[in-house]
Amino acid sequence: MTTLAAMIFDFDGVIADTEPLHFSSFRHTLAEIGIELTESDYYAHYLGYDDRGCFIAALTAHQHPIDPATLTQLMQRKAHAYLDSVRDHQVIFPGVCEFVRESAATYPLAIASGALRHEIEVILEHAGLRKEFLHITSAEDVTRGKPDPQPFLQALNGLNQQRREQAITAGSCLVIEDSIPGIRGAKTAGMKVLAVANTHGVQDLHEADAVVQHLSRMCLNDLREQLWPAT
Repeated sequence: MTTLAAMIFDFDGVIADTEPLHFSSFRHTLAEIGIELTESDYYAHYLGYDDRGCFIAALTAHQHPIDPATLTQLMQRKAHAYLDSVRDHQVIFPGVCEFVRESAATYPLAIASGALRHEIEVILEHAGLRKEFLHITSAEDVTRGKPDPQPFLQALNGLNQQRREQAITAGSCLVIEDSIPGIRGAKTAGMKVLAVANTHGVQDLHEADAVVQHLSRMCLNDLREQLWPAT
């Protein structure tokens, strides 16, 4: 019988309240080349993409030429701006540290994120959470970002590579997401999804298997029984 065996977390918007910082960094970087990015456009059209995907989408939408050198420069500028802003903010969502530690005591944990590895590592180390995650899949580790399932399947593979027991299957994984592309990617991977309404409203996250307002209000045992009912 399939039941919960592992948990895969998105990072931005689930563990860390970094989406406003990403938006500000994207907006500043795009403004340097004459593209205006509004907050409403960012949250409606770009949320959930990795940096490369976000810049490609923005350049395409504004009919701006795209070449590898320009894309690399934009990503580097944005990364510097983002890391500068992170140092000035306490970004872990309330209750997340406790939820992650409680989860890690029972299940192997991974991260599947479109953020850069260094960005993830810096924040996790500062929060004392790095040791709770057995594997991290970041933007550098995949060729196709969300909504493609590759980040989630890569994270699952990373967990299984560290296990001697029976392999974890996609159907026994719980993904925790805040974005629509992330929800769709996880579902395509064959995984269950808990959506957290940190970024979108509850009504926008209906494609997930369950939705919660905040992780601090989540009872993991109740969720397991809801999504993997005993037969």
